Order: sequence, then C-alpha cells, then structure tokens
Amino acid sequence: MKHLSILGSTGSIGVNTLDVVSHFPDRFNVIGLAAGTNLKVLKEQIKSFKPKIVSVLTDSLALELKKSLPSGYRPEIVYGSEGITLVAGLKKTDMVVSALVGSAGLLPTFTAIKKGKHIALANKETLVMAGKIMMKEARTHKVKILPVDSEHSAIFQSLQGHKKKYLKNIILTASGGPFLRYSYKKLKSATLKEALNHPKWKMGKKVTIDSASLMNKGLEVIEARWLFDVKSENIKVLIHPQSVVHAMVEYADGSVIAQLSHPDMRGPISYALSYPERIPSGLSFLNLLEVGNLSFITPDFKKFPALGLAYRALRDGETMPAVLNAANELAVSAFLSKKILFTDIPKISEKTMDIHKPQKASCIEDFLIADRWARRKAEQIISHLN
Repeated sequence: MKHLSILGSTGSIGVNTLDVVSHFPDRFNVIGLAAGTNLKVLKEQIKSFKPKIVSVLTDSLALELKKSLPSGYRPEIVYGSEGITLVAGLKKTDMVVSALVGSAGLLPTFTAIKKGKHIALANKETLVMAGKIMMKEARTHKVKILPVDSEHSAIFQSLQGHKKKYLKNIILTASGGPFLRYSYKKLKSATLKEALNHPKWKMGKKVTIDSASLMNKGLEVIEARWLFDVKSENIKVLIHPQSVVHAMVEYADGSVIAQLSHPDMRGPISYALSYPERIPSGLSFLNLLEVGNLSFITPDFKKFPALGLAYRALRDGETMPAVLNAANELAVSAFLSKKILFTDIPKISEKTMDIHKPQKASCIEDFLIADRWARRKAEQIISHLN
C-alpha cells in the first residue's frame, strides 16, 4: 500500500490523480489533501478518500469547511502555507503529488524532499526556480522525482534501459496552443476567451495562458535541463498540433525513441504513481489509423518570444529562471484580469529580466528573494503599461 499526499487536489492534476487512485483502493491510500478555495470539490474528495489531514488557503475557509462537514468522519483541518507544509511532510506519506500552480509549490515540495518523500512532480516551477538545489537535495535524501508533465513523463519513459552517455538530444513537443495559426498582428488583439480555448488539453487558467504564449514549453525546457541533467543546447522544441507524440529522445546512433498516447493526464499520472510498474490509467488505446498524419513544425520564436526567454534564462543561470517565472506569473495574472494585452505578457517578463543581474544562489531563500524582487519589478512595469 502506497500512502499519498496530494498538493493541489482540486486542480486538474489533483482531480485526475484521484480518479486514477479511486480504481486501485488496494494499492493507494490518500492520507493528505491540500487545496485552495474550491470547498465544493474538496468536500467530495474528503467524503470519498477520508484523508487524515486537509489544508485550505485561509483560516476562514478552514472554519467554513469544519462547519460544513457532516458529523462522523472529520479530518484535521489546517490552512495557509504552514498547512500545505504539514500535508507535504506527513510522517506516513510515501509519495507527494506536487500539483500546486506556480511558485506556491516550491517550499512544500522542498519540505517533502528533505523528509525523504518521493515526488510525483506536476509543479514545474519547483525546478524552474531552484532546480539545482532541488535535485541535489533529492540525491542527498535518495528521493525519486517522477515527472507528471506529459512531456517529461514521455522523456523519462523513453530513457528507460538506455545509458545516459548515448543520449544526444531531448525533443519536447508542443501543441502550439490556440494561436498557432495567428499572425503577430492578430495576436495583439487576442481575447482572454480565445487564449483560454486550448485545442487539446483541459487545464487551469494560468497553465492554459502559458500554453498559448509557449511560456509553458519554455518552463518545461528549464525543468528538463534539471530533471534529466541535459544542457540547454541539447533540449529542442517542435510544434506537434496532434499532441500524440509527447516527447522524443535522440541517441548517438541516430535512433529516436518516442512516447505516444492520447492527450490525457491520467497516463503520466498513473506511471508516476506505479513506477516501475504499469497500471491501467483509464486511457483508451491509441489507434494510429484513426489519428492519421503526425506533423511537426519549427516554433516561431519571433511570434512567441516567451520560448526564447526561457532559453535565455537558462544561459544566464543562477536566479534568472526564478525571475522569469515570477514576472510571467504577474503578467499572466494581469492578462487574466484584462489589464494588459496578450502580447504584453512576454514583454513584461523580458523587461524584468533586463533589469535583473543574476545572483549566486546557495539556498532556497536566495531564490525566494529573487522571486519577490521580480514580482515588485513586474508590478511596476505593468502599472506603467496601464
């Protein structure tokens, strides 16, 4: 029996994780849930999985949850960053599913690693902000970090049984999002509704906007650099509108090994939870005759500058990826609030990066300082745009 704590249980990854888990009550036991504000979904999860401890965003939400739960089974209810950290570090937890959105996932994931918990990682910002330290701590505490992002899961699967010295390139694929066929001129007038209309995946709003700008793919490049210990020049990106080939690994002999499946997060989730075994994920089997053609396109770095900014952040190193991540989070939030144009998102990130001088980072706090600095600068840039 594997005991799980799920951070971000009411988001799309958390909901899909619990769907997978629900089919294997003899293999998985959910003992901790951390959510934000969606009490309706959280109450159903508590009813179904009976966790020992549950965390919500604020003390008022914790009080509301306590009052609304029926008599009978009542978990311990905590809140805020301390609450999430408690859920992440539960003594009996074997694996933590890190599915919080954005930089909020950094500290609880770091806590889980230091306490020796294996990580099913969906929160890419953890490695974007502090990949070097995270991977060092994972090695120190003999923690497995198993990727849940479909692309990184695909890479992980394609690397199995092969020696690292034979690896030449990693190739990440991207759907291209809703704006693949847009001209740059048309992008300037892109609406929030259009940006949220992803052609292949159902995700949270922030990740969906990142996918539309290709920033999500840029963050995945940074994540892949640390997760697989590969130099940035050996990480390539191709646009693949069908979203069937999730990633490829090119080897020294010219062979390319790819992982294919329907675009459904239950696949990589089930692999991370059950590794090194495989369990039924709920996905239908892939019929390539029905899929038809598989096409690949070189990404347009001029139309989607966010992707180039990620490679730049990797080259600059140290605190620059954390600055990029923070500035992008602020810019996406501003776009979601309809304060800026879609094309302003990468501009804000770039201007913030231009101001920043990368600082040597030796601990998590150094990255958090850079994160806070970048948020202040990005906020100032946004206010000037307005």
